[in-house]
Amino acid sequence: MTVPIATHRVLPTLNEDGSRRWIRPKLSHGKYYDRRRATAYALMIVFFVIPYLRVGGRPFVLLDLPRREFTLVGRMFLPTDTLLLMLLMASILIGVFLLTALFGRVWCGWACPQTVYMEFLFRPIERLFEGGRSGSLELDRRGLRGQLNPRRMTKYGVYFVLSLFLAHTFLAYFVGVDQLAVWVRRSPANHPTSFAIMALVTTAIMLDFTWFREQTCLVACPYGRIQSVLLDRQSLIVAYDTQRGEPRTRGRNRTPNAGDCIDCGACTLTCPTGIDIRDGLQMECIHCTQCADACDDIMTKIGRPVGLIRYSSRAALEHAPTRKLRPRTILYPAALSITFGGFLFALATRSPADITVLRGLGAPYVVEADGRVANQLRIKVTNRSSSAQRYAIAVDGIDDGSLIAPRNPLPVARGATEIADIFILLPPGAFSGGEHRVTVRISTGPAFVDRVPFRLVGPGEAKP
Repeated sequence: MTVPIATHRVLPTLNEDGSRRWIRPKLSHGKYYDRRRATAYALMIVFFVIPYLRVGGRPFVLLDLPRREFTLVGRMFLPTDTLLLMLLMASILIGVFLLTALFGRVWCGWACPQTVYMEFLFRPIERLFEGGRSGSLELDRRGLRGQLNPRRMTKYGVYFVLSLFLAHTFLAYFVGVDQLAVWVRRSPANHPTSFAIMALVTTAIMLDFTWFREQTCLVACPYGRIQSVLLDRQSLIVAYDTQRGEPRTRGRNRTPNAGDCIDCGACTLTCPTGIDIRDGLQMECIHCTQCADACDDIMTKIGRPVGLIRYSSRAALEHAPTRKLRPRTILYPAALSITFGGFLFALATRSPADITVLRGLGAPYVVEADGRVANQLRIKVTNRSSSAQRYAIAVDGIDDGSLIAPRNPLPVARGATEIADIFILLPPGAFSGGEHRVTVRISTGPAFVDRVPFRLVGPGEAKP
């Protein structure tokens, strides 16, 4: 059977017949690589340390899904915090738009976990065990024998240990380090669901950095596909200066009008996604600047100025006017100020408890045997504070009546919601036009007092 051959450009991770093309990039040291490496290691340390940090006795970050509690910077959020969560997510999204408009895909090349761990943890280990790019290519050519080679199998063993560590650290963000320590010391039979989640996360990380690798950026992640609408001609990108580099000429064939590019292919050999930066801005480019470091090294060796591949904008490369202020860089910060400012304001003014007063089920009121009118109310309390609280219930405006509250004060655990039923008994004469106004007061002491106006109903003609 004849294998169809692609007639147009295919993904760099594919051969023309559709088979997988393994990318083994050559490492290029340079100023950008040194800065990215320092940034990557700092981000790794932050990722590993955050689960152990506490603010005011609470975790710095804890996404407790079973309890539906989310703790950020020591502040607890509940699923009912719809406005806060919406403003926070909108701020993050607009921030990504602004970052892309200003600096292109700097997130992908400098801070994305996929790039950070692939390029500065897993790939260095691969080079160590397999002997660099040439050693990896040699093992690839051996097929199954190469896969079973002791060096590659040892690499996979180290990958598995790292995947376990990363999976446990990732899970700590959702269960906390204390609970995680208990699970680690106990048999998986005592917590099968948690063990299954851990196994799945470990497998996903292992497959990602062993098999999918750069395909996660090229196929799975949508960010590269939407960059065309996030970038403009003024956005900073990693680009090849065609006016300076063209026409390309190799070695002894160089002429006086030849460009600086000697067509050595160093920029392509070092690219972790397998593209040729000289083809222009491409979806697969993650702005890792490896091509810039490789080209700078070549330019230095041949005595030409560095920067043939550099951070620039399409407008600057074409010697067109460049503008820092443009619609994107004005509207995005304005929108970010509104959404994040709204988030901070809502967070600062958020009550430590949500109080809802509801009318009781059944009849709106009941006339007791002694003639008094009874109204049943349901007090719903959601505790947003960092500790359990006891909420005292009182009603103002019933001087000639009485309050019956079976659970008063009402105990509510942190993050929990409780409902207390209360009964207010008033003489018929207290009602005017079939109603009587009161104020339900819920408090935990001087620190928190909430007053909720409420209309009791009783005998008499209701007001229109």
